[in-house]
Amino acid sequence: MGATNMHLVIQGAALADDDLRQLAQLARARRIEHIDASACRLIDALPGPGIAAYCARAKLDYGFVPETRKLADMGLLAIDMDSTLITIECIDEIADMAGVKADVSAITAAAMSGDIDYAESLRLRVGLLRGLDEAALARVYDERLRLSPGAEAMLSAMQQAGVKTLSVSGGFSFFTARLQARLRFDYSTANALEIESRRLTGRVIGDVVDAAAKAAKLRAVRDELGITAERIIAIGDGANDLSMLAEAGVSIAYRAKPVLRAKAAYALDHVGLDGVLNLFA
Repeated sequence: MGATNMHLVIQGAALADDDLRQLAQLARARRIEHIDASACRLIDALPGPGIAAYCARAKLDYGFVPETRKLADMGLLAIDMDSTLITIECIDEIADMAGVKADVSAITAAAMSGDIDYAESLRLRVGLLRGLDEAALARVYDERLRLSPGAEAMLSAMQQAGVKTLSVSGGFSFFTARLQARLRFDYSTANALEIESRRLTGRVIGDVVDAAAKAAKLRAVRDELGITAERIIAIGDGANDLSMLAEAGVSIAYRAKPVLRAKAAYALDHVGLDGVLNLFA
């Protein structure tokens, strides 16, 4: 049996014909096939020197995709919440309302880059929120939480294709529960903030959902569905998503930190989450 042919998917805010021609030449592609205004497919492309550098200069996302890959063949999509499914880090915005955003944001950045243990970082950050009125959580959801571009289109297409969806978050269940109902996720997991007398205690309930817990949840859902890793898509942005992405046949870094971009099969830095759909023939 011969090797599967590969297509090179190019995506960006603006696709210039000259860029596509030059990339087709670099990849020795047979032809250029447009998907839509922001994406095209270079048919029967080959990896080669210069493609990554060219796309970086032109601010284009790229990925080599097997021609036989179909969305309907996938069984599960697992996606991180903060800075992936949504545009904010919820804990940073909660901290803003407590007047400690700078301190919390610095710890968040260190955790996402892999410079500090995630569970330790979460306990430190949540501790700074002690005494905050629980109404701040609803304010963050109502006033500041926004879905990442293309999130709804991507999830709708996944669901129509029969792909189950899982929200896996090191953030908080207050937000994942609302997003699960709104976006019809099949599964979700997140940390629960402890609240007493309508105020945050500065603690989380139970074990912290860290990198290992995210990966464990993905495996549990995988086993429940009876599917293989090859049928799993995982999307994240930070170091605490590394273990989860390692469990997936298709791993995608979205607006990600370098530590995750280096390990993921694909990176989307310039298009929205709906760009994930173009990675499937």
